[in-house]
Amino acid sequence: MKFLIVGLGNPGVKYDNTRHNIGFKALDYVAKQTDALFVSSKYGEITSFKYKGKSVFLLKPNTYMNLSGGAVNYWLKKEKILSSNLLIVTDDLNLRFGKLRLKTNGSDGGHNGLKSIQEVLGTTKYPRLRIGIGNTFSKGKQVDYVLGSWTEEEIIILDKKLKTINDMILSYCFNGINNTMNLFNNK
Repeated sequence: MKFLIVGLGNPGVKYDNTRHNIGFKALDYVAKQTDALFVSSKYGEITSFKYKGKSVFLLKPNTYMNLSGGAVNYWLKKEKILSSNLLIVTDDLNLRFGKLRLKTNGSDGGHNGLKSIQEVLGTTKYPRLRIGIGNTFSKGKQVDYVLGSWTEEEIIILDKKLKTINDMILSYCFNGINNTMNLFNNK
């Protein structure tokens, strides 16, 4: 069985430590735990590893956030992975900082990466792991906030959350989404 785990973000050094790139940061952490190395390929950086008999592909699209759907669709088809075995890892302004929520489906919530995926796949029925980045910004400053760097305090908390995110992703691949939601969502 194959899984495609997609971390949303924007390519380029200037975006590396921004809130909007938490999906990339999460996948970098997962890859490091398994000694998997990303390679540049069509529509992004990709790597894979085996976990309890499952093939897990990690994708960081290089299409920029607003065009993530094309990369997701390409790799689902190339690797013949069912959309039910897709997991999108993304930032979420509507969750308090550090809150993690796994969902089976849902709206894009105003997130341009999710909107692109929804448009290209033609459905909102794909799993996503939303990572709360909070919304402590002044009116009209949303773009500056999501493209802003983490504070020192946020980095300390985030580093602890990355282990839980890793555990959630691996649980999703091995135990399924419902069991993983039951294990992690209200902690």
